[in-house]
Amino acid sequence: MADLLPMSTISLDTARRVLDAAVAHATSIGLAACVTVADPSGEPILTARMDGAPRLSAQIAANKAWTVASFNGLPTEAWWGLIRDEPALVHGITHTPRLTIFGGGVAIRSNGELVGAIGVSGGSAEQDAEVAAAGADALG
Repeated sequence: MADLLPMSTISLDTARRVLDAAVAHATSIGLAACVTVADPSGEPILTARMDGAPRLSAQIAANKAWTVASFNGLPTEAWWGLIRDEPALVHGITHTPRLTIFGGGVAIRSNGELVGAIGVSGGSAEQDAEVAAAGADALG
């Protein structure tokens, strides 16, 4: 049997720091958003729905974090550029449950290693990506 390597993941305290930074940035730009911080397998560690954020955005934020984690840290905003010129892929892969191909999901890395993901939903794809980046940048 092959040796299994332990998966590095962010701690609850670190996930709180990421979530708090994302919420603070969303507040600073006047956005009511949903934020999910997930482990490297895409399972949520923390999630928050800011006052006034759309209810549906909570699931979208979770799906964005899951998408990033499921594809080794590929940000959700990168997907369209990768598939737009391949009609079969556009029409096929976009039917994959939970896969989200617009901005708002980014990797959380420590020393270059994927340790989690953050998904944000509630604004435009650009706003969501900006808020997610602010959260991920809290790791410094």
